[in-house]
Amino acid sequence: MFNPSREQVRQLFFDTWRKYRQKEILSGIENIALEVILLHPEYQEMLDNSERYRDKNYFPEMGETNPFLHMSMHIAIKEQLSIDQPVGIRKKFELLLKKTGNEHDATHLIIECLAEMLWQAQRNQTPPDAQIYFDCLDKWIGKLDQ
Repeated sequence: MFNPSREQVRQLFFDTWRKYRQKEILSGIENIALEVILLHPEYQEMLDNSERYRDKNYFPEMGETNPFLHMSMHIAIKEQLSIDQPVGIRKKFELLLKKTGNEHDATHLIIECLAEMLWQAQRNQTPPDAQIYFDCLDKWIGKLDQ
């Protein structure tokens, strides 16, 4: 299993954006990263300035969103959907997509639930629990029904 470092993940996004802007050929993962970058124009200026942002820390308690983490979560969701892992995630996504009418909005709801599951696993020092993930998704599906 590929487990990139923080630096490798950030470099992937910087390199992908640079190659795209210079009309260079992208690898498979770079094509996926580019799809995510293009969905987030608010991060593109940052990606033009790797020296300034390569080592920047983002603090949620200060209201900061880590753009690299956010874009990485998009990639993780794309991978989960492509292989339906955990089993049933694709069906939950399809329900969210129907209710939101927008792939990006549906993905952001899934990201919230993935982040919740990972946070709880980290806090409790346990493996990620798909039931927590799916319970969170079911809450969103229920809220969107109202």
